[in-house]
Amino acid sequence: MNKGWEKFYGEGSSELAKDTYIYQETFNDDSLIEKFQMGPYNIRGLLEDPKRFGFLISRHKFVSKMLDGCQSVLEIGCQEGLGTLCVSKTVKQITAIDFYKPHIEAAQKGMQPVIPNATFQGHDMIQGPFEGTFDGAFALDVFEHIDPTQADRFISNIVSSLSEHATLILGIPSLESQQYASKAAAAGHINCMSGLPFKAFCQKYFNTVFLFGMNDEVLHTGFVPMCQYLFTVCVGPKR
Repeated sequence: MNKGWEKFYGEGSSELAKDTYIYQETFNDDSLIEKFQMGPYNIRGLLEDPKRFGFLISRHKFVSKMLDGCQSVLEIGCQEGLGTLCVSKTVKQITAIDFYKPHIEAAQKGMQPVIPNATFQGHDMIQGPFEGTFDGAFALDVFEHIDPTQADRFISNIVSSLSEHATLILGIPSLESQQYASKAAAAGHINCMSGLPFKAFCQKYFNTVFLFGMNDEVLHTGFVPMCQYLFTVCVGPKR
């Protein structure tokens, strides 16, 4: 018996299949596994609705592609840092903030050790801009939780932290989608918007705004009222 074959059940698979599978395993780096720990919010979400993580990663994959190569990125509303992990792979440095202490504590404990180019800090963007200048920023599933009377202050403070040619990506569930939202989700969504008003709002603060839709994991430019989720890619903050 070749080394490693004792790890397989049965004797039906060929020697080639087993040997190549074992060889493939030699490329794995397991040094970070013990340091990685998902927070309670993400664990609860995974157990209650696993497909939600497909949506979550797809949204952050889009952000990672759009901000690819950015030197310094600000994430507003990082929760427990799972999306931060995705975006961190394509940017030089990412600063992830949230105003909810349990989220930041979980991120610092379970994500910080495995994301060397990320920093997790507590901050309320409504209170004021975050210190520093960033060439990229994003806030996914945050804007819909902002009091509508404070939405302008929220965006203005983000803009104050951006460089001249920076890009901001915002992602929110559409207003049209709320009739299908769970009771818990709908209760927290106090600032959803339809696509065109959402784009118009962002145009007050940025020279160029691109609107995208997403249904499940599929990003598109289809009929806006049928979009379950909305993205605005905002380029060039107005001063």
